[in-house]
Amino acid sequence: MRTAALLLVALVLAGCGGSGRDRGTATLWVTRDRGAHVLYAGAVPAGDNGIRTVARKLKITTRYGGRYLQSVNGLEGSLVGQHDWFYFVDGVEGEVSAADVKLHAGDVLWWDFRSWTPATMHIPVVAGAFPQPFLRGRTSVVAKRRDVAARIAKEVRGVVNSRTPARNYIVVGDTFPPEHVHIAPFRNGVTLELGRAIAQRLAADPTALRYRFGT
Repeated sequence: MRTAALLLVALVLAGCGGSGRDRGTATLWVTRDRGAHVLYAGAVPAGDNGIRTVARKLKITTRYGGRYLQSVNGLEGSLVGQHDWFYFVDGVEGEVSAADVKLHAGDVLWWDFRSWTPATMHIPVVAGAFPQPFLRGRTSVVAKRRDVAARIAKEVRGVVNSRTPARNYIVVGDTFPPEHVHIAPFRNGVTLELGRAIAQRLAADPTALRYRFGT
């Protein structure tokens, strides 16, 4: 009896364990034209997949057995017309069907409807979900102005002008155009280049890059 009771308790605890990330809220953004127009932005329950999360808030249709998003509120993708829906989680492009992606608490799911060519179909990472994806691993912020670097580093829980290798880098360069924003994969992390003017705005307002793809 005691052994059976202990086993039952263990099974209950195992069922509860690991479910914390499935509770709470995530964020859903739905935009078009590389973030130029916002169709929806708001909180959603965590724990659902990337398709059903959109269906909670907007009218959708799907294709391929519900595995890919075809339309949102009548805005429909077209392979022939080379317009489609693409998604990012925490600023990183989805590599699998959104039906296979479970949202965790704190995640940002971003769907964008845009035109594409074979050369622009895949965009590995975007800047607009800042401070994501820089919360994934250690980030070093490199800038001449230490006050700007320190404020940006605080948002990503990073370090300033570190000589120790980091996973991610945010570089503020005086040689960049003032509004320069460029983001790209770097080794196993991400590098973000910022011009001085946009970096100063980001230091003052963490939403300054909101919905921007970056070049």
